[in-house]
Amino acid sequence: MESHSPNPSAGPTRHTGIPSNDGDADHFCSSCAFAEACSIAGYGKPELNDLHCLVEHVGPFEPGQRIFRAGDAFRALFAVRDGMIKTTLVDAEGREQVLGFYLPGELVGLDAIYPEHYPCDAIALETTQCCRFSFPAMSALAARQPKIQQHLFRLLSKELGSASLLAGDHSADERLAAFLIDLGDRYAARGLSGTEFRLSMARADIANYLRLAAETVSRVLGRFREQKLIAIDGRKVALLDTPRLRELARCVLNA
Repeated sequence: MESHSPNPSAGPTRHTGIPSNDGDADHFCSSCAFAEACSIAGYGKPELNDLHCLVEHVGPFEPGQRIFRAGDAFRALFAVRDGMIKTTLVDAEGREQVLGFYLPGELVGLDAIYPEHYPCDAIALETTQCCRFSFPAMSALAARQPKIQQHLFRLLSKELGSASLLAGDHSADERLAAFLIDLGDRYAARGLSGTEFRLSMARADIANYLRLAAETVSRVLGRFREQKLIAIDGRKVALLDTPRLRELARCVLNA
């Protein structure tokens, strides 16, 4: 396999030149961004190895460190292996806009495919490890493996849907409920707890992402706690009444 070196600005790397040891040739780890495609396809050992050998482990990235920067040439997709990443855009006045948060098993950089450069910064929120997939190599594999290609299309579609999640005229309570339910559902989809998890992002980042004031986020979280919808201990949150939260978020999630 041709070796692809990460962007020099992407921080420290760890690449052994051998397939990842996260699983054997027949089973990827549960947090792999392409595990679903492999499972659905039921691919045998040779086909899985084609995908397995594309994986290049990069990191660790420390909190605040950039995985890629806006304007960098697009050469690879990054899947979060451990930790969390936020994507941000800085406008002409220097104001930061938080675009999204990415959990283990989620793919970062899909929005760079068309412009062929990264349109935003990707920043580690905690110590983060990633898998790097060379996009030219991934494209060649997708052309040979229809299920991989279909999975990429699904991921692109999901990314577009997430971008419009908060575009409507929704209340602060609805937005925050939708944020918590969506986060819980994404954790649960990866075999983790969907009702107890850590909010690695700062309250200010949550507020920025939801287009709310930081004080509003704190006030709504306090109200949710008083209503026994959630429990909060520092950055740890527990969803105590998921049905009520889901009903509150219904207009946002079904938009």
